[in-house]
Amino acid sequence: MADFSGQKAVVTGATRGIGRAIALALLKHGATVIGLYGSDTKGAEQFQEACREDADRLRLYQCDVSDYQAVEEVFGRIEQEFDTIDILVNNAGIRRDSMLAMMSEADWRRVIDVNLTGGFNTSRFGVLLMLKQRYGRIIFITSPMAHMGFAGQANYAASKAGQIGMMKSLSKESAKRNITVNCVSPGFIDTELLSDLPEELVKAYKKMVPARRFGTPEEVAEAVLFLAGRKASYVNGSVLDVTGGI
Repeated sequence: MADFSGQKAVVTGATRGIGRAIALALLKHGATVIGLYGSDTKGAEQFQEACREDADRLRLYQCDVSDYQAVEEVFGRIEQEFDTIDILVNNAGIRRDSMLAMMSEADWRRVIDVNLTGGFNTSRFGVLLMLKQRYGRIIFITSPMAHMGFAGQANYAASKAGQIGMMKSLSKESAKRNITVNCVSPGFIDTELLSDLPEELVKAYKKMVPARRFGTPEEVAEAVLFLAGRKASYVNGSVLDVTGGI
């Protein structure tokens, strides 16, 4: 069983979907979780209420990860309270789908800003805290769209491919300091991110999966726990697929 007692973990997009499952799993196994969330204050309140028994090991901060100064401020508060962190999970992500020829510049920029630049911002400050203790685990939640590239998702696919490239570079920069950097790549996972899909498209997507079902956030969280653990010390610069075989 994983044991994260005494470890501090920052999870972005921590109050919904995959991020929520990751944060809950880390709490369950003893970690102190610092969860960042965007604009959904109601969801954050509900998450806080659901974690009452672990309230002493949970901090929630509202933060737009695409805002460099906001991220710098939050990590300053984290450093002040905890000095260092052990785990960073870059999970925050959005979709704004449209055919490229019809995609607005605003939708292109917002997806890149949150999914890719957000990961840069949090990793930039997170790795500095890890360097203080010469240990850490950084995990990006990417997507098979990074290499599959569905129609209507040019911005999303580009952001996810960029995450993998950033992970590859950072993994080489930080390895000598006992900091590993990897990606978990979930396929079709049953979260609100897929809730706006038409029923016929849902059926078509399920047919693409050999298991003939969507995955669960908890199944993704298990993969994150493995990479976040001390026993995964020689797994670095890798992408772990959680896709049901697509």
